[in-house]
Amino acid sequence: MSTETIPTSSPLPDYIASATPNPPANRAPWYSNTAPTFAGIFLWFVFWNSMSGNGLSVGGLLASLGGVVVGALICHFLFYLAPGLLGMKTGLPLYVVGTSTFGAIGGLIMPGFLMGALQFGWLGVNAYGSADALMQGFGGDKNMFYALAVVWTVVAAFVGLKGIQYVAKVATFLPIIPLVVLIVGLAYFGASAFSYKPGVVVEGSSGGMAALFGMIGAIVGFFGTAGAAGVDFGTNSRDANDVKMGGLIGVVVAIILTAGISLLVVAGARATGAIPETENLMTAALNVKLTGGLYKAIMIGLTLASFPGACFSSFIAANSFKTVMPKVNPLVSVGIGTVVSIILAVTGLAANLPSVFGIIGASFGPICGAMTADYILNGYRWSGPRAGFNPAGWVAWAVGFFVGVMPNLHAVAPAIPAVPAAPVAAYIVGFILYYVLYTAGLKTPVLDMPQRIDV
Repeated sequence: MSTETIPTSSPLPDYIASATPNPPANRAPWYSNTAPTFAGIFLWFVFWNSMSGNGLSVGGLLASLGGVVVGALICHFLFYLAPGLLGMKTGLPLYVVGTSTFGAIGGLIMPGFLMGALQFGWLGVNAYGSADALMQGFGGDKNMFYALAVVWTVVAAFVGLKGIQYVAKVATFLPIIPLVVLIVGLAYFGASAFSYKPGVVVEGSSGGMAALFGMIGAIVGFFGTAGAAGVDFGTNSRDANDVKMGGLIGVVVAIILTAGISLLVVAGARATGAIPETENLMTAALNVKLTGGLYKAIMIGLTLASFPGACFSSFIAANSFKTVMPKVNPLVSVGIGTVVSIILAVTGLAANLPSVFGIIGASFGPICGAMTADYILNGYRWSGPRAGFNPAGWVAWAVGFFVGVMPNLHAVAPAIPAVPAAPVAAYIVGFILYYVLYTAGLKTPVLDMPQRIDV
């Protein structure tokens, strides 16, 4: 365990000195906060609707389902658990807890600013998917899509900045809509799912491995930022059992149910000839069975259910920017981010989900890996903020990010190999490098933080 500290006279940055731990008396059971919030993330139709596109056609249903289960377990045990326990033990948010890994100054950038900046990527994905679904629901054209994407992004950003408390009041009930849609799809096509045979013949076991790694990479990449945000979830947990149960139900069970049902529906629809082999959307299978009016109503309902997520992305971004750039008016910083989100949505860049999830996984895989290593090295506790830029964390992140982003680079430069399940590889690299560099002494001293608590 590291015990070295700089004397109390060494000043803490204002954002750390002003941080107040959430006391144990203010916390609640896992089933009232962590589990339903995480489950709501995975009920978002953008997550599960096109899940079959990650390997069902080449690896078949069993291999794809196996990838879903393994991916869910990786999300919980590798990406979420250590950050969640750190939040529970300290009562402090991610941008403070991350300073033990990246330093008191470095923490402003990583994970502070990065978490905020990537939220606008999520807002762009949300705007694209929502505008497309609304366009289908209203029977519109591309011009309607562009207008809806702009309006959706601007309104979500404004609400996230000014009125998130109003969205939170209805967000509890909206996830019922995608849950009902998933159940309806399973009722129509679930019985035929296991008669599906992949349309692409792949020799040996390579098809199954491609499906396995494809599912793992997509799920873990999607979960990257939420895993690190487990610190913030943990601040509302009473004890370690709340952290663990919140993840097992809200992450593992939710992923298996939403992604698993989507795979079963698409496989069953393909097996019965309802949709062609090239169709990956679960909602397209429903379109075959439902009347035009009901299908349009479902698409509008799924979109409404995704609006709180868009607002929360803006809310998280605004809070991050307020912390790391206190002198910049949030209207300016969030406004710039909103413009970026609109560009991602209207150009269709946000529709390339493997690329988007790949960048997010590459960014937060090594963050979660390095934070987990730091947690273990310090005797399963938080060491406290480290001075300046902690080199072990930054080197671990830089190398891990490069490994994680290799599939994206491969798309433009085929000579660069595409690492399978790249977000997981990025996590492993971040963990190992941080462990080695920290042990070798490549770390800055710990600053004294008088207001800290240890639960």
